[in-house]
Amino acid sequence: MKYAVACYALIAFAGSCKNSARESTHPDSLAIRKSIAEAPQLSPEESIKKMHIEDGFAVKLVASEPLVTAPVAMSWDDKGRIWVVDMQDYMPDTVGTGEDQPTGKVVILADTNGDGVMDKSNIFLDSLVLPRAICLIENGILVAEPPKLWYYDIVDDKPVNKRLIDSAYAEGGNVEHQPNGLFRALDNWIYNAKSAKRYRKEGDRWLIERTHFRGQWGITQDAYGRLFYNTNSENLLGDYFSPGLGAENKNQKSVAGYVTKVVDDNRVYPVRPTPGVNRGYMEGVLDDSLRLVNFTAACGPVIYKGNAFGDAYQGNAFVAEPSANLIKRNIITDKGYIINGEEAYKNKEFLASEDERFRPVNLSNGPDGALYVVDMYRGIIQHKTYLTPYLKNEIKERSLTQPLNCGRIYKIVPENKTLQPVQFTDNTAQLVQLLQHPNGWVRSKAQQLLIDKKDKSATVPLRQLLQNTAQPLPLIHALWTMEGLGVLGDSDVMPLLKQNDWTIRMQALSVLPSVINKSNYAQYASELEQMANSNDTLAAPYIAFLTHDIQPYNAGRAKQLLLTLTEKYPDNVYVADAIISNLQDKEAAYYAEIRKKEPDTSLVINKRLSKVIADIAKAKNNSNVEKLAKLYPKGATIFRSLCQTCHGTDGNGVTALAPPLNGSNWVQGDKNRLIPIVLYGLTGPVTVAGKTYKAPEISGDMPGIGANKEFTDKDIAQVLSYVRNAWNNKAEKITAADVSAIREKYKDRQKTFTMEELNGIH
Repeated sequence: MKYAVACYALIAFAGSCKNSARESTHPDSLAIRKSIAEAPQLSPEESIKKMHIEDGFAVKLVASEPLVTAPVAMSWDDKGRIWVVDMQDYMPDTVGTGEDQPTGKVVILADTNGDGVMDKSNIFLDSLVLPRAICLIENGILVAEPPKLWYYDIVDDKPVNKRLIDSAYAEGGNVEHQPNGLFRALDNWIYNAKSAKRYRKEGDRWLIERTHFRGQWGITQDAYGRLFYNTNSENLLGDYFSPGLGAENKNQKSVAGYVTKVVDDNRVYPVRPTPGVNRGYMEGVLDDSLRLVNFTAACGPVIYKGNAFGDAYQGNAFVAEPSANLIKRNIITDKGYIINGEEAYKNKEFLASEDERFRPVNLSNGPDGALYVVDMYRGIIQHKTYLTPYLKNEIKERSLTQPLNCGRIYKIVPENKTLQPVQFTDNTAQLVQLLQHPNGWVRSKAQQLLIDKKDKSATVPLRQLLQNTAQPLPLIHALWTMEGLGVLGDSDVMPLLKQNDWTIRMQALSVLPSVINKSNYAQYASELEQMANSNDTLAAPYIAFLTHDIQPYNAGRAKQLLLTLTEKYPDNVYVADAIISNLQDKEAAYYAEIRKKEPDTSLVINKRLSKVIADIAKAKNNSNVEKLAKLYPKGATIFRSLCQTCHGTDGNGVTALAPPLNGSNWVQGDKNRLIPIVLYGLTGPVTVAGKTYKAPEISGDMPGIGANKEFTDKDIAQVLSYVRNAWNNKAEKITAADVSAIREKYKDRQKTFTMEELNGIH
């Protein structure tokens, strides 16, 4: 029951049908196949020759099979080695035979002769089932192997002392809809895509906290620590504010400035026909030359922070699209705390390949300033759960299943320019010096190594960097390095709160949750009050978020700060949502209080509070799901694996993915309109309970599961009966015979339904 075509984008799905449900002029995959050449396996050198790269750049091979096979993620260590996650067990054929076999692994790649090409591969971990992410930290590594997250100490490049960090890291959801990323961010927390959890190592203890639910496959950050990610059909989403703020109110389904569309345009420009996409039979998915029109597998984004490409590329967002065999470049700009982006080119891409098996699934900055590309290199990238008969036939007719033992890592570099990776040492003074390096990846790695060393002798030189306000980026890294070492003091932070440079002031505000305590909260509260009263509009949302950290020590003062902001910014959605983030279970009382002063219900603060209060009312009957799970066990299991990651565990929908099931007229209404949605999918806008949902608020397409032989009509009937009676829903049971009747009625149908079509069913 997902409204979004899932992109565990490595798995990149070729599967989104966007806004048109008309039949393609090409009636079947065979007709399309005859119009293009087959897709032979190419050597890395041959594949590079098929790549069209922006003028002035070149693609260089870094690693290939047999050193890596089916790579999906990579991470650099301080020795210049690449740690790679190989997911060789993903989709061995169109029915996923053997996908549960322990063939996945984590390997360490090394360049022993210094020529820039990895020539040695050491297996660090093997016998893994669908591993998906890693993170190097201290003398160990986090490894995500669903559903668990493990931590291993590293001794002589061998794993020892295996420890369970989170038994439910990737609980629920299928392979396309599970957390990934394990991205170690500027604020010293580890964030994930497709997840609302963040992690932090504190001595021998691991902290796990709630954060905003973000993205699908891949996550990155800019120079100021703001996170960026995407869904399969959305070019780029991101946060306007520091990632650790504003997720405190569990009643608040979305917070303005988080999970925000950064780039509006989702157009892509392949250089070859791309018929091998899940909805390629539908008009509007492919153009007249059989090339993909819009993103259907956006994934693995990276904000370029290297020093090799030139100033025009600094802070650009690069996004992989494996179903169209390309990498897009977006130019990002700031205006205050608002972030906007646009595609760098029209009618072309930064990199696009004629090789159909080129599947870029992740992108990374590197120690030499190059942009690194993880290429899964294979034919099948659509998971069996959503595989349409059209694409299954395409795979068969064009021999796309084999081989499965390929994988490449490339780097993109300026032409005729030799890049040298930075060499790291264990010397604390030299690591502090590297915080000033022009390569943002180097600055981040130096920060992490300093924190991992726990060497507090770094405090004095770090504090010196805080004094150089003319150089914001080294200052920012010094600030967060001190935070990570636990040596940051009030005398370090207070002067930064008074800086005119917004980038510095923003970081000082962002670090406050780490330093506010019982003994110093009053001076920080005074500073925040002064900033609020001085009409610091850029700081206003941050001040509202930070009231949460004043509240435990002086609830009255915290509330007065919220009231001041409410009075000053009643029509600012970012301030309004930041205020509400402090009000868990107090929303109605606060609404009643401010209505006495601000009775206008059209004010943003009043509208946003009203919505949260309405969402709370919807969630009151959520306890009935346990009873329903016993009544419909298979239905509950399918809901957890297929539906909840987009529609939410409470059925109230997830921003950028899917609309609510709770209270939905489609779920509770005519079963003859509901069953076709699940069997064949739904495309385009949909009106639920009087509200019309369309992209980017939700994904443009929900795939059907009727073609998946894994689910019987009885299974589908169970999940439908489950959601029709979960939460506040109440509707008649659906039987296997009901599902079979609809399947028979539309037995020759491939295309998804539109809302207009469904409304015509009587």
